Amino acid sequence: MNGLIQLDFWEMILRTTFTFFVLLTLTRLIGEKQLGHLTFFDYVTGITIGSVAAEIVVRKDTPFFNGMISLIWWVILAILISYVSLKSSKARVLMDGQPKIIIKEGKIMRETLKSTRLNMDDLSMMLREKDVFSIQDVRYAILEPDGKISVLKKEFKQPITKGDLNIPTPIFTNLPSGIISDGKIVKKNLKELNLDEHWLYQELQNKGIHSADEVFYAEVQSDGSLFVDRD
Repeated sequence: MNGLIQLDFWEMILRTTFTFFVLLTLTRLIGEKQLGHLTFFDYVTGITIGSVAAEIVVRKDTPFFNGMISLIWWVILAILISYVSLKSSKARVLMDGQPKIIIKEGKIMRETLKSTRLNMDDLSMMLREKDVFSIQDVRYAILEPDGKISVLKKEFKQPITKGDLNIPTPIFTNLPSGIISDGKIVKKNLKELNLDEHWLYQELQNKGIHSADEVFYAEVQSDGSLFVDRD
């Protein structure tokens, strides 16, 4: 009896470990998408892959290699469909759907609402998530394939930008990047910014700091300046 339990234990450990690494590899092959941007096809694919993997790991009566074949073939099909969708706009519309205008020139498109199975409560909630509390403030609202809504407000409700007021703005040369963390210089980031340690130490001395050990975190800003948070 103990031998049987021990055999089952190690079999499940091996199944789980092997399935984990196979699933990790396959999901990397499929590609990356933010969870909030998944289309219906991506959602179904993710659930199916997870279900098949769970069957392989948990169900002892499921032949291991049969389950692996099913898992790998499903991923291959998903990759093929994604490739076809990438090359064909018609296939992309068929698999992912297309954006639908639900408010046009301030007018609610009732037929579109009906076809997408949205009611006014759903629409109002989605607009509030975009900081729009009145439909009369909307010129266009578009339902995207991932289920999110894009909103173009009417002109008098759009925020004023620096460009509208002709206010000069600094030119950003790079993304903010940390170059010291916990007193250690991040040489990789320095190199990507085309900077060296001589420049860094000069900037630190200008701030009255004599060693990187005195710095908890330092970051090069978009305008090239250095932000420092000391210990």
